[in-house]
Amino acid sequence: MTEEDLCNQQKNFRVEHEKQEPPHYKKEQEDQEPAQIKEEQDEREPPRIKEEHEEQESPHFKEEQDELVLPQIKEEPGELCISQDEDQLDLKQETDTLMEIPTYEEDEKNTDQQKTDSERVCKKYESQCDSDNFFSFLKSGERFHTGEKQFSCKECGGSFSQISDLKRHMRTHTGEKPFSCIECAKGFSDLSSLKTHTRTHTGEKPFSCKECDKSFNRISHLKTHMRTHTGEKPFSCEECKQSFSQISHLKTHMRTHTGEKPFSCIECAKGFSDLSSLKKHTRTHTGEKPFSCKECDKSFSQISNLKTHMRTHTGEKPFSCKECKKSFSRISYLQIHMRTHTGEKPFSCKECKKSFKCKKCFSQISHLKSHMRTHTGEKPFSCIECNKSFSRSSSLKTHMRIHTGEKPFSCKECKKSFSDVSALKKHMRTHTGEKPFSCKECKKCFSQISNLKTHMRTHRRKAFFL
Repeated sequence: MTEEDLCNQQKNFRVEHEKQEPPHYKKEQEDQEPAQIKEEQDEREPPRIKEEHEEQESPHFKEEQDELVLPQIKEEPGELCISQDEDQLDLKQETDTLMEIPTYEEDEKNTDQQKTDSERVCKKYESQCDSDNFFSFLKSGERFHTGEKQFSCKECGGSFSQISDLKRHMRTHTGEKPFSCIECAKGFSDLSSLKTHTRTHTGEKPFSCKECDKSFNRISHLKTHMRTHTGEKPFSCEECKQSFSQISHLKTHMRTHTGEKPFSCIECAKGFSDLSSLKKHTRTHTGEKPFSCKECDKSFSQISNLKTHMRTHTGEKPFSCKECKKSFSRISYLQIHMRTHTGEKPFSCKECKKSFKCKKCFSQISHLKSHMRTHTGEKPFSCIECNKSFSRSSSLKTHMRIHTGEKPFSCKECKKSFSDVSALKKHMRTHTGEKPFSCKECKKCFSQISNLKTHMRTHRRKAFFL
């Protein structure tokens, strides 16, 4: 029973006491004349002191008096949130005072006095209730500052400073969810969680960032966002000392040390350390491409691929080589380019031990795969016009121009067009006079490798006849 209930009972007691007259007293008024009542009052003096009252009252009168004093009055003092001995003593004295109400045999004057005394006692109780509420509030505030937690959970031993906090915590054990969303009927264990959830339906975002005006529906999300402005990273990995702005990012990172992969693909059973990686992977099975380019309507399965693609429209090349200052739109292109400076060739053919690199980009895994087809004889790319097959996709594209007549590569000097870029490069040497291919025997130079090969046969013939 709360303090508020106690106060309400005391008020109800006062009202009922004013309206209701004791049955025994009413019966005596009907049976006896006023003179007789006066005579009884003269014969027996109403006991005003508790000790005299106990000696002189009849058993019948004591029974009536017990009915007058509500049982709650005897029980309530024990339930008041008062721990001080002196408060309990004051409460007991007031209860005793209530027991000393005059007898029913008094005249109307004494009855009025009885009502006045009763009202005075109830007012004391009201004052006591207000005092108890303030005292309880004061004690609650003290526990907040002192850190005292006197309410303990019997299930897990958790301690709380407020009884309301303990009740809310107990729902985590019982599974009780008394607060339901009227939109989706989802249940919650506390009202604050329901209010937060409701914002997902209303779209309300009451917490705004003062730096960038971005809004959030939870204060916790705003606090996390603020770290992007302050650079704060309070969560550190004990293994490698790397820091993170969010605890969830730290937990995901820790799986790189433990090797844990709790998220599995239901199609191929491949495991992933975080849920976002699983979602990206799932699109390889579904073919979903939710990210579209607004310029050319090309779609991508990942947002990162869309961002990279957008650079083909903007011309942005944010990745620069420190050696030659050449810029690239992708970090992978820069890494490949850097091998031109370092001479690194990480992909080797197992058949001939030859290392490969492209003229522009070095040591690409795709070039190794294409080279391996020279050993296997595989030609997976076929022309739909003449069924001719090729080991490389680029070779098929060049061949298709024979059928279409397309010549996308033009000479800037004479406007002559070519179907492939290699043919244009050969032609350009007729204008520049460049002869990059030299004979090792006579040092004669040629503009095309085919001409050099033809020339080399003249030396072989001479050697044959000698």
